[in-house]
Amino acid sequence: MCSLGRLGGESSGSEGYDFNGGVDYAAIMQRMYTTGFQATHFGQAVRELNRMLDWRLSDEPLTSATPPQWRDQRFRESVKAKIFLGFTSNMTSSGNREIIRYLAQHKQVDVMVSSAGGIEEDFIKCLAPTYVGSFELEGRALRARGLNRTGNLLTPNDNYVKFHDFAFPVLKQMLKEQEEENDIRVYCPSITDGSFGEILYFLHHHQSEIRGPQLKLDLSEDIVAMSNETVMSPPQKRGIVILGGGLAKHHICNANLLAGGADFAVLVNTANEFDGCDSGARTDEAKSWGKIKDTAQAVKVYADATLVFPLLVAETFAPRVVAAARGIPSERCQC
Repeated sequence: MCSLGRLGGESSGSEGYDFNGGVDYAAIMQRMYTTGFQATHFGQAVRELNRMLDWRLSDEPLTSATPPQWRDQRFRESVKAKIFLGFTSNMTSSGNREIIRYLAQHKQVDVMVSSAGGIEEDFIKCLAPTYVGSFELEGRALRARGLNRTGNLLTPNDNYVKFHDFAFPVLKQMLKEQEEENDIRVYCPSITDGSFGEILYFLHHHQSEIRGPQLKLDLSEDIVAMSNETVMSPPQKRGIVILGGGLAKHHICNANLLAGGADFAVLVNTANEFDGCDSGARTDEAKSWGKIKDTAQAVKVYADATLVFPLLVAETFAPRVVAAARGIPSERCQC
């Protein structure tokens, strides 16, 4: 047998939490890092996200290339990383919707990207509840009862009727006036793929019948704006947090490619890379494209985001929100 050589880097012994000391949730979370497997990936994700939130421009050294407008110390201490949050539609179908709302409410992220379902399910939950069911419920029986299954969640057809009744007049009003009230930019490049698309279809026919103006969606303007979120971001560094894969993941990563790659990255999904689909692509593949900087300590957690994201927020964003509410300076936040 070969003798064990010296392990470099951040290698540490595998050790879990000892419940003989009682139940200490903070200590349990801290022990994730040394537990092994995906628990260690979770611990790494907590560290990466905290690095993302802690970063300030003042952490970077001044050089001869630093522009004059970036040299003021107060300005440098005020510049934080720009954070992109991407999530698939099932995240708003689940209870993660309330966590995403919390982050938006407290302005913890700067840009959000989701699919059409991620937008419409948020509206629908304001109008009627989604129910917890079972993965094993028979599809034919559910269809007969007017219930739509998403995993083990059930959404009644009536919810979509309420959404149509709500959204149709809103879209008609948008033909007359448009306002912007959000401080957080929300991008949905696939807005036509879902219930919103059905409403747009019905609205088109309604407007045709009355020979009224048609609602037009300008995706080219959206992609310019999304690309500028990264290209025009300096002197900010950029961090990405992505729940799930597909469109939301690639749209954020591709925009960051244009600006040399994200500086921080945390991915949470269950997809594997063997079929070449971007959903399962690891952070190292993203580095090969330049979507994530090769110097980034990017982390992918292979797990259901409904399990991981609440704990991740509890260890990163939430303590900062609580500290800010109590008037505690950010440097004293024990995260």
